[in-house]
Amino acid sequence: MSACVSKSICRWTGHYMAVARSCNYHSQAIRHLLSSELVVTLACSLILTRLDYCNSVWLYGAPASSIQVLQRVQNNAAMIVLQAPRRSHVQSSQLLRELHWLPIQHRIEYKVAVLTFKSRSSATAPTYLSHHINARVCERTLRLSAVPLLDKPLTMTDFARRAFRCSTPTVWNSLPETIISNQR
Repeated sequence: MSACVSKSICRWTGHYMAVARSCNYHSQAIRHLLSSELVVTLACSLILTRLDYCNSVWLYGAPASSIQVLQRVQNNAAMIVLQAPRRSHVQSSQLLRELHWLPIQHRIEYKVAVLTFKSRSSATAPTYLSHHINARVCERTLRLSAVPLLDKPLTMTDFARRAFRCSTPTVWNSLPETIISNQR
């Protein structure tokens, strides 16, 4: 396999562009519906589900340009749902906040955190994921030794940092101490 082909596979470029095209198509299709409740329902079911599907796998640690493409799609959907004029000065973050939608980057981190929580606390979590999560062992008694942090393996490449066993401790350990401490 050539280097060019393997890079495009690792970056999922074709996939996120296809997701963006599909979401933009559905955004334009629901633009002219009469009922605002129907527009919200269709936007959530047709657009947000496509943006969320496996995004924690293929977008965690991705370049900002990849995430920006999908963020523009989400912003466009928010403008359609709230019927904001295209050239309005209202920021997209305000629209997302009004709809209670997380931005794409935060949606990815949220899904990784939820998957980590389920893998740590549930007996029904897949064992192939639970085996990759290791609790940090403190040799000395420190203030943070009571907080159940995860051990992050050493990696050399950006591609390895995107793996589940590396992304999980990064996201989990970045959560506030009160959230981590309540999960036992």
